[in-house]
Amino acid sequence: IYNTYTHNNPIGKWKLQSNFQQPPPHPVYIYKHAHAHSSHRSHHHLISNQFISNMKINLPLIHALFLLILCLNSIAEARIRHYRWEVKYEFKSPDCYRKLVITINGRSPGPTILAQQGDTIVVDLKNSLLTENVAIHWHGIRQIGTPWADGTEGVTQCPILPGDTFRYKFVVDRAGTYLYHAHYGMQREAGLYGSIRVALPDGEKEPFFYDYDRSIILNDWYHRSTYEQAAGLSSVPFVWVGDPQSLLIQGKGRFNCTTPGTAAGLCNATNPECSPYVFTVVPGKTYRLRIGSLTALAALSFEIEGHNMTVVETDGHYVEPFVVNNLYIYSGETYSVLVTANQDPTRNYWAVTKMVSRNNTTPNGFGIFNYYPNHPTRSPPTVPPSGPWWNDVESRVSQSLAIRSHPNYIHPVPQTSDRVIILLNTQNRINGGVKWSINNVSFTLPHTPHLVSLKHDLLHTFDQTPPPDTINGYEAYDINIAPPNANATSSNSLYRLKFNTTVDIILQNANTLNVNNSETHPWHLHGHDFWVVGYGDGKFNASEDPKRYYNLVNPIMKNTVPVHPYGWTALRFVADNPGVWAFHCHIESHFYMGMGVVFEEGIEKVTRLPSSIMGCGDSKRFLKP
Repeated sequence: IYNTYTHNNPIGKWKLQSNFQQPPPHPVYIYKHAHAHSSHRSHHHLISNQFISNMKINLPLIHALFLLILCLNSIAEARIRHYRWEVKYEFKSPDCYRKLVITINGRSPGPTILAQQGDTIVVDLKNSLLTENVAIHWHGIRQIGTPWADGTEGVTQCPILPGDTFRYKFVVDRAGTYLYHAHYGMQREAGLYGSIRVALPDGEKEPFFYDYDRSIILNDWYHRSTYEQAAGLSSVPFVWVGDPQSLLIQGKGRFNCTTPGTAAGLCNATNPECSPYVFTVVPGKTYRLRIGSLTALAALSFEIEGHNMTVVETDGHYVEPFVVNNLYIYSGETYSVLVTANQDPTRNYWAVTKMVSRNNTTPNGFGIFNYYPNHPTRSPPTVPPSGPWWNDVESRVSQSLAIRSHPNYIHPVPQTSDRVIILLNTQNRINGGVKWSINNVSFTLPHTPHLVSLKHDLLHTFDQTPPPDTINGYEAYDINIAPPNANATSSNSLYRLKFNTTVDIILQNANTLNVNNSETHPWHLHGHDFWVVGYGDGKFNASEDPKRYYNLVNPIMKNTVPVHPYGWTALRFVADNPGVWAFHCHIESHFYMGMGVVFEEGIEKVTRLPSSIMGCGDSKRFLKP
């Protein structure tokens, strides 16, 4: 367990020696990083007193060190964060079961991007998957002025071919907690994902205090490959992906290797790759845990045994603080919670993640909340918490309703909208296959990216019939029964939004093809944040329910929001970001099956597109031989 720990830093990486797999919060290093709370944002790195006391006075050496510090400071001031990533398949055992995983520089989750508000991020991504394309979406980054860097294959770019290197370059315009992940096929669930952490500019403070800052990604994990799953979803008869085999905390979980049917030699319960994830804390200190979910299917609860969590931020926006024991989190969401290590310091505690919203067979995921100096592998003396009931919808809705903007950080919401689009989520059939549809239209991606087609007037490359704002017969539609007419159509068309207008989107849930079944869907909007102005049970009434929106005073802004079973969610945004933006369910299989739409706004304001995003479909004509 005596490993070298690599400390990620906004201006580089140093190898730091530590006594544990997860370093103690107060080790003495040659380079000592400034505390990460809101009052310590400097990028200066001080030479430790211990190091100086052990060296002889050498003026030329001191002069060289002084120049080095100046150089480091100048790099920090340049505010360009340059990353070089290689994406490839490697055999890994994140839950003790050995399978192919997509890694970045050998890691899954990939490296955390650390930056300050206003910085430019440059990622040179080499695709070494050999037989597979790739694209990466920067989840929560609005891409103002760079819509081609959004990373959505088929919408904003052509995929990156095997062997090619593609440069993503964009500005992180707002502090907060964000994510990145694959946006090609169903690659995200193969391990291609990571965190983005954006700090405030120097001199600015957050409306809460903490001592240390950690990023954690929660995920679910399948043993079957994404190809097998996609083939089943596309087949007739339909083959569902089923429940995930494990839940991971920061890429670590544990599958029961004695499970019947587990192939001999593929599962090793003693593999250190699947040792529990350890959060090492110092008694009395407060920690900001930046928690993101990138599950392929699961809605999750997360708790730390015996500790309250104070929610202070979500999707890059400060919230009016509220306390939870269980945090409900849906795929694509991020939350910052404050946790104080104020319990008995002589023992460790369980961190538990549980799949909710679906009746499932997936075991809970476990980590260890390790009080320093207890050994990080020392198991807590208690039985792990079992978590909330999977079907406790009321508690999940209560959390959704509790999330409001911090009083000092309210973004005023327009009191009326210019357009209302009601998106009815239904499960349907097309040519015998099972699909998800929006207003009876199942979305498919075009071969030529929408952004290129619209900017270069290649309108023949996608369906020009716009999808409907409201499905015909919506007033008479019964959301509580399976669709009476299960047939739907497919299309790659999009919504054209008038630039700088205010748009209301109503996400309306309904019964699936199965009797008495409605699912939770987390919807993510690219290129925007939106105000969450209302939730409701049952069917949305277009004439009455807008009068009862629960919050037009201090609604939270988010980029991902759930629509609960047999309910509706109302959101409002301003179409003020020129480009083409996907809006879709963040469950991998659901988007693959057609649960999504695309919005275009202000395309005439988009500047010249880089040739690097072209090369597929009709965009080949713009590449010089």
